Amino acid sequence: MATASKPGIVTRMFARKSIAQVQRETASSELKRTLGKWNLLLLGVGCIIGAGIFVRTGSAAALHAGPAVLLSFVVAGIVCAFAGLCYAELSSTLPVSGSAYTYGYTTLGEFVAWIMGALLLLEYGLAASVVAVGWGGYVVSLLADFGLQIPAQFTGPAGYPLMKDGAQVMVDGVGVTTIFNLPAFLICISLALLLVLGVSESAKVNNVIVAIKVSVLTAFIVVGGLIVLANFTDLAAKNWVPFIPANEGDGKFGIDGIMRAASIVFFAYIGFEAVSTAGQEAKNPAKDMPFGIIGSLVVCTVIYMLVAAIMTLLVPYNTLNVPDPVAVVVDAFGAQWAWLAKTIKVGAIIGLTSVVLVLMYAQTRIFYTMARDGLLPKVFATVHSKFKTPWINTLVVGVITAVAAGFFDINVLGDMTSVGTLAAFAIVCLSVIYLRRAAPELPRGFKVPLYPVLPILGILSCGYLISTVPWGVLKFFLWYMLGAVALYFIYGIWNSNLQHGEPQDPGPDMGEYVAPVGEQP
Repeated sequence: MATASKPGIVTRMFARKSIAQVQRETASSELKRTLGKWNLLLLGVGCIIGAGIFVRTGSAAALHAGPAVLLSFVVAGIVCAFAGLCYAELSSTLPVSGSAYTYGYTTLGEFVAWIMGALLLLEYGLAASVVAVGWGGYVVSLLADFGLQIPAQFTGPAGYPLMKDGAQVMVDGVGVTTIFNLPAFLICISLALLLVLGVSESAKVNNVIVAIKVSVLTAFIVVGGLIVLANFTDLAAKNWVPFIPANEGDGKFGIDGIMRAASIVFFAYIGFEAVSTAGQEAKNPAKDMPFGIIGSLVVCTVIYMLVAAIMTLLVPYNTLNVPDPVAVVVDAFGAQWAWLAKTIKVGAIIGLTSVVLVLMYAQTRIFYTMARDGLLPKVFATVHSKFKTPWINTLVVGVITAVAAGFFDINVLGDMTSVGTLAAFAIVCLSVIYLRRAAPELPRGFKVPLYPVLPILGILSCGYLISTVPWGVLKFFLWYMLGAVALYFIYGIWNSNLQHGEPQDPGPDMGEYVAPVGEQP
């Protein structure tokens, strides 16, 4: 009997999961459409406000935009709006789990899904490292308030000059360099072990964590705002002149610096796509989804601009290139506010701890899904017999994030996260265009307005922000992606369940992990 010829490499690369199958799997969903537009807006605000504002804003202002970092938040918010609307359309058309990885697998094919999986390692795995470095900075600052000092050499990335008040620390005439970021390393390892044991966050704990995080920012804005209003003229003359520092070239200040800073503070918006996942529960997706996404981005942009304004008014912007910029600013509130400074630092540490936990959790589940699809070795889907968690996978993620946090500079890690996320967003925008052309008859609960203008603007704006990142980071990113492509052809394409016609392994029940609402970067 004649055997069918095997499909070619290109055909195999772009093999797709069935859209009809995906929709059949969700047709029996019992989710109720109970979320109105204000519910979605508040969900978005909770998801967006996170570690980014506590960690990355300072370096964006100090190194690139100065006080004009306020404008960088507007640029980043607009780029996110383009991508957010595309996420909303895909989620209403393909209401599935698995994040953008599954969207890619269902629309553009297996190779694109693999690339998306590699990008999500940057969006979640390295983001966890960035947040861990910020966590370490706030811990070091808080301990110092109580007279406890961690040796400074063990609080920064390997081989970087140890700085204090803008100058390198000298010992016997020799500049001191940092060796290893011990606090950041330890928090990653500790949370990985916690995830192996299994963590189930209750709704009440979720709400408490979100309340703490929002309260910290509210206290910072209110107290800092009162201090600024009382001394605005003097502070503005001292720290806001010029508002846009003169362009020094290479993305340092000027308009170029504002755009470069936009790619940095973009980190602070990661998490808005959570709104799009609520498409099945929106009362009126066509109207409520854009309101929730755009509204939450507008609210968060205003909040971020207020925080950035207070930061750059109260202290010189060139002193903010630290992992814990909010701690630096609250210390400048004055001795009478010392108690508040400690409170804000504690609140930031609690919030950042949960963010690291959730990001690491998300990364382990992406690896788990890819392993069940056959694209990664099955060991990544091995579930512990007692704890019912993908323990080997989790330990690998823990080591990756811990090593990155311990040895690499927060600015390099943050740039890699932003580049990976921007590239993933561009692919999501492209997926919308492809799906409109390939399957125009599919029912869509929400459609991107002004199609195809907004998806195209999303792709172009993401590409532009990527181009503002230093060449050294882009070169590393290109090598990383080349390695990912090579790994696909060495392993993924030959072991994929889809290529062998095997059904996806549903996997054992690992129990439900309810991520704290709003605990995103």
